[in-house]
Amino acid sequence: MGNLYIVATPIGNLKDITLRAIEILKSVDLVLAEDTRVAKKLLNCFDISKPVWRYDEYAPESFYEKIKEVLAEGENIALVTDAGTPAIADPGSKLTSFIQKEMPEVKIIPIPGPSALIAAFSAAGVNAAQFTFLGYPPHKKGRQTFFRGLKEIKIRPFVFYESPHRVEKTFKSLGENFGSDTEIIVARELTKIHEEIWRGTAKTALTYFQGEKKKGEFVIIVV
Repeated sequence: MGNLYIVATPIGNLKDITLRAIEILKSVDLVLAEDTRVAKKLLNCFDISKPVWRYDEYAPESFYEKIKEVLAEGENIALVTDAGTPAIADPGSKLTSFIQKEMPEVKIIPIPGPSALIAAFSAAGVNAAQFTFLGYPPHKKGRQTFFRGLKEIKIRPFVFYESPHRVEKTFKSLGENFGSDTEIIVARELTKIHEEIWRGTAKTALTYFQGEKKKGEFVIIVV
């Protein structure tokens, strides 16, 4: 019976990959990735040649059955995401849940490493002994309900991810629901050349994050 490894990968700087992650990626028989192009680029950087299969939230039931067959044959599988730790705001949790239920004898082994969430908190200057993580807000349907519901959260700070395409609307929604002077911390392009950790208000964020500063993936912490 094979093992399923949950392998964290760099969120920007490829030097952040761990020695153990490289060792596991070299040893497995198959790599599952949300974007095979991103995964192959990473593997090529470390001279690793492995078959890479696409796995995302739209994977059909037949795909899961095929994974069962691979593991049953004794082959080892590594699950990676485009950046960071799989199954955190990522469809990887569907696969691990399936394997736990259908093949409880399979070992699911986490290979820890980079996480945008933890990286942002480590440099944010806020007490993160307790916090609420919300993943990504809904893209379209349910966004207003999502932001209104944030007022009911009792454990602060709360943190979520956002894409550059919706971040301006997000700052406006935070201002509308918490007041334009609500304090936020924005981490952008973590571990990359234009990395930035900014502190201000929902109102000032609207004018600050324009043009080039509206590019990249965002981690938003509401204090």
